[in-house]
Amino acid sequence: MTASPRVLLLPGLYDSGPEHWQSHWEAEHPSFLRVRQRDWETPDRREWVETLHEAISSEPGPVVLVGHSLACCLVAHWAAAHQGNVQGALLVAPSDVEAPSYPPGTTGFAPMPLDRLPFRSIVVASTDDEYITLARAEQFAAAWGSRLEIVGPLGHINSASRLGSWPEGFSLLRELIER
Repeated sequence: MTASPRVLLLPGLYDSGPEHWQSHWEAEHPSFLRVRQRDWETPDRREWVETLHEAISSEPGPVVLVGHSLACCLVAHWAAAHQGNVQGALLVAPSDVEAPSYPPGTTGFAPMPLDRLPFRSIVVASTDDEYITLARAEQFAAAWGSRLEIVGPLGHINSASRLGSWPEGFSLLRELIER
């Protein structure tokens, strides 16, 4: 019998607060693990990638990654440099780290890796996200070999979007878990 994959929650810049759907999922599913970065305010790509690699490598079985915002870029950088037992990735509201309007304080995340991901992935994009245009989200999804799910006007799909446990997103995660 195949073991269920471990879900690793990967928050973006500033972490995910208590009203964020990632925090709801973590509270509702004790087996989910939030990968904690040392510095949420001024992230360094090398450090974040190494922290993610350690989390993936420490799991005895497959993992499914759930990245939000800057963590989508993190997953792309990790996949360009490492291998691991990743079954899939749900990449929600990727931030365009190359956009002039992207918040300062990140080190080394640009340029965005555009290599095909070596695992199944779903990119979830909003039609009114302040951190990425829909055209760029489509470009990332195509380059990564990801299925693109456009969810309408949900902003940055974060706490301000008031999604609670976000059942629509959880259905997408279930697809990756049950593959």
